Amino acid sequence: MTASNQDVVVTGIGLTTALGTSALTNWTRLVAGESAIALRQPFLDLAPGPLAMVGKSPISLREMTAQLAAEAWQDAGIAPLDASDAGSCGVVVGSSRSHLQTWEAMALQQKQLPGQIEENWLGALPHSPALTVAKTVGAQGPLLAPMAACATGVWAIAQAADLIRNGQCHRVVAGAVEAPITRLPLAGFRKMGALASTGCDPFDEHREGFVLGEGGALLVLESATLAAARKARVYGQILSGGITNDSHHVSAFEPSYQMGHRAVVQCLVRSGLVASEIDAVHTHGTSTAQNDRMEASLIEALLGRAAVMASKGASGHTLGASGAVTVALGLMSLYRQQLVPCVGLRSPDFDLNFVRSPRAAQLRYLLCFSFGFGGQNAAIALSNDPAS
Repeated sequence: MTASNQDVVVTGIGLTTALGTSALTNWTRLVAGESAIALRQPFLDLAPGPLAMVGKSPISLREMTAQLAAEAWQDAGIAPLDASDAGSCGVVVGSSRSHLQTWEAMALQQKQLPGQIEENWLGALPHSPALTVAKTVGAQGPLLAPMAACATGVWAIAQAADLIRNGQCHRVVAGAVEAPITRLPLAGFRKMGALASTGCDPFDEHREGFVLGEGGALLVLESATLAAARKARVYGQILSGGITNDSHHVSAFEPSYQMGHRAVVQCLVRSGLVASEIDAVHTHGTSTAQNDRMEASLIEALLGRAAVMASKGASGHTLGASGAVTVALGLMSLYRQQLVPCVGLRSPDFDLNFVRSPRAAQLRYLLCFSFGFGGQNAAIALSNDPAS
């Protein structure tokens, strides 16, 4: 691959999960093999169960989004934007559930007080997290709010990188956020039988389902030229992604995994890579029977003995934000040249090169996977070498 002015690097990371409200805390606890999953009962009318919550009560999506944007911006070391810079700074921030908390509260209000309208209902529209980020950092360039189920975060970052490559922006804040601990997801996923009753154990032979988790990740993406000019610390480079959908079923993967396979191949081809160059993959790793079997099949077929990481046993499944969380952790792995463990994995159900304990490694190229209900398939390639 040849370097160009449109190479895209990451200079700032904001990360919140149940493990902690900063990127450093998340990394430290994940490397230590800790899990933030615990038995919780946030709603007295619903039975308790394992959840990955940031606090004792459901988190405010708006407050978390603003905090993440401020953390990423500060981490990137960027001064407040002036008028000329603001127009070249974009925002691509998605969420699969957005302000469902607020919508449920408004529905209850309508039931109890018919005819009354919540004054702040406009602030609960699906694109409002992206607006919150734009206001927090002062961005006035393109504003996008993608929604692609659990593939939302990867899709947002891929779109943001394209905005820089095609010259529309010099800098973009990108990622996804999620506050899914509300009655509808809890009741709905339980009814489907998708939730675990004890914990989250990705790729384990005794896995029983996923655990809902709160959180999100926002990244500051810049052109490599801009980052070099201001001597910014670079976590790594965003190469390219592959995005497909199965067009098969609302929740089940197409049995041949053909489109998931195509997404990974597209990612490699567009990134100018061959499979043998991939050092590691940070999986979606939901701990469901279907997802883990599908991912294991793709890794076995395409990536051989690449190191396999999974983090949802520690942080829970943050739904639409999970891909952004995975990319943030993947960038930190590249920057620190360290692999993180598959928390919760005790008896592997697949013959893959799972990372069982944290270890140093020579990492140049890393893939991140996300797969969502409805057959949303996403893969993105990262590099620790901006000149690759």
